[in-house]
Amino acid sequence: MKTYAFPGNFVWGVAASAYQIEGAWNEDGKGPSIWDVFSHTPGKIANNENGDIAADHYHRYREDVRLLAELGIPTYRFSIAWSRVLPEGRGKVNPKGLGFYDRLVDELLKQHIEPYVCLFHYDLPQALQTLGGWPERQTAYFFADYARLMVERLSDRVRVWFTHNEPWVSAFAGYFAGEHAPGIRNPLAAVRAFYHLLLSHGLAAEAMRAAARQAIVIGITLNLNPVHPASDTPKDRAAAERMDLAINRLQLEPLLQGTMPLAEFAPANLLLKGLIQGDDLEKIRTLDLLGVNYYTRTVIRHDARVPLVAAAPVYPPGNEYSAMWEIYPPGMYELLQRIWHDYHPTCQIMVTENGVPVPDGIDYDGRVRDERRIRYLKQHLIQVWRAIEAGIPVSGYFVWSLLDNFEWALGYAPRFGLVYVDYKTQQRIVKDSGRWFAQVIRANALEDDSG
Repeated sequence: MKTYAFPGNFVWGVAASAYQIEGAWNEDGKGPSIWDVFSHTPGKIANNENGDIAADHYHRYREDVRLLAELGIPTYRFSIAWSRVLPEGRGKVNPKGLGFYDRLVDELLKQHIEPYVCLFHYDLPQALQTLGGWPERQTAYFFADYARLMVERLSDRVRVWFTHNEPWVSAFAGYFAGEHAPGIRNPLAAVRAFYHLLLSHGLAAEAMRAAARQAIVIGITLNLNPVHPASDTPKDRAAAERMDLAINRLQLEPLLQGTMPLAEFAPANLLLKGLIQGDDLEKIRTLDLLGVNYYTRTVIRHDARVPLVAAAPVYPPGNEYSAMWEIYPPGMYELLQRIWHDYHPTCQIMVTENGVPVPDGIDYDGRVRDERRIRYLKQHLIQVWRAIEAGIPVSGYFVWSLLDNFEWALGYAPRFGLVYVDYKTQQRIVKDSGRWFAQVIRANALEDDSG
């Protein structure tokens, strides 16, 4: 049995997002988001499901906070539904929407759980999408106004803030692939959306610091994947480099270096025309905390049919897969090492999402025995420990997610939670993985007997 002990000040937590768990999609003055519209469009979501009820967290948040407390989870990262607070995305504030997040923060603090607040997790107010959405520069300024409002309201109690969760996914799944809301397939719109999401981070950070009622930490979370070529051929290696630029460098370099790597990618030069203005890149390069969301690696082969990158993913046979991705624990260490050695960040680094969807259900005795999830989390935590031992100052680790929830275009089939949700009754059952993670937190260490 080997014990992997973590630093004494290591931050342990779980994460969730508003649209995936809250439900109450049109209650108490909430305006529609792009996900409300998208999920109500037939054929967009598996089984035509939607987030109208989800895990009903809006009505059951006290029960969910009690679960966090019972498990001894000290930190909870959640997102705010922009259109719950500002139904039109700007202008008139919805007091009932603000009141919900007031109560949620107070309930967490009452249970000695630190709230980490994310301002945006994919769910743009539909009213702003009607004005053009993220491809329009004005949306970045609307976001900064919203960020200022939330900090004015909650920063007396909330110290750690994330502007965005995975801006790359908002832009490219939403405006390039069309698999996420708003369901647009336009490379130019996707690049413009991504740039304005980054710009909105910088504008919001400036507004948040000016409005803060105490010293705050401002971060962003990024979906990052190590990219490996499918073979050692020059074409596959070049394709992997292009995909690495498109996934990883495109996010890391503006935020950590104040540069835009697309400028060196010839097909994208026209896409950037007119986007970068004045001191934009200096504003974007403002970060106290880099959140790393890691689930899997990407293996790439050359494919001339794919726009911009001429690259496509492959799935090596014989490896272990979840319901959605290859399970590749070494990628966690590889990614953290790459960030540290290539970019020398002066900000904090945390793993803000890591988890796996595996089939699980309630056994005859009421238990949910999700051994594969425990194994996945254990293997990835060992890689985080390796990174810390190698001198990389990883300061925290968050499991995705607290509850089973609405998994975007895939609906309710993938289950990521440490807590099982029966969507018909909304009963919560702590899975074996939840009890295992609680033990890891108590010990500030994990034990592994796999040899």
